[in-house]
Amino acid sequence: MGSIQRMTMADGATVEVWHAVPRGARRGGVVVAQEIFGLTDHIREVADGFADAGYEVLAPALFDREHPGFVAGYDGDGFDRAIELARRVHPFDLSVADIGTCVATLAARGPVFVVGYCYGGSVAWAAAARVAGVAAASCYYGSMIPDTPDRPQVPTIAHFGRHDSGIPIDKVEALARNHPEHATIHVYDAGHGFNSDRRKDYHAPSAALARERTLALFRANGG
Repeated sequence: MGSIQRMTMADGATVEVWHAVPRGARRGGVVVAQEIFGLTDHIREVADGFADAGYEVLAPALFDREHPGFVAGYDGDGFDRAIELARRVHPFDLSVADIGTCVATLAARGPVFVVGYCYGGSVAWAAAARVAGVAAASCYYGSMIPDTPDRPQVPTIAHFGRHDSGIPIDKVEALARNHPEHATIHVYDAGHGFNSDRRKDYHAPSAALARERTLALFRANGG
């Protein structure tokens, strides 16, 4: 359903963006923040899934400045490069800024929502705190979320797996106990990456419930 287009970001860089048009009546816009693995087939399918639900979708290639066209698998050299890009090479704040550019692009045509996965889950949480024009955000297993000082300024949900070896459950439970304003924390009987059917920790019931909650959030906030 979607296709690649080029978009100029706030710093003047031109990056690839997956653009999917809504099926049926347009409910609003959705900006998808990728995993560390780039604009993979999975992320494109996620974007197309939101288009099926009635949203116009933009999913920027967040690492395009440093590694144009980067797409990696979940292990091997590609995985190592993904970690390098996310943790050492690419500025996190630039990812948030690119999400902001996409939000601004869609905002004239209705409410805009942000959803992110893994690295993108942390980006989506930051966007809910910093980016003007975000109506609501859904953040999947973002490892930075429990430790960040960012606090959402719009309705936000965050999804975590109880068995995620990379995000300690005690930190997630502490975040939930602190009741960040505007945010609701959901914990699933799953591991990291449970939304992706390409990953060993894929958990279909958790993925379905998280999507249901995400769409309900969007619809409760104008979508």
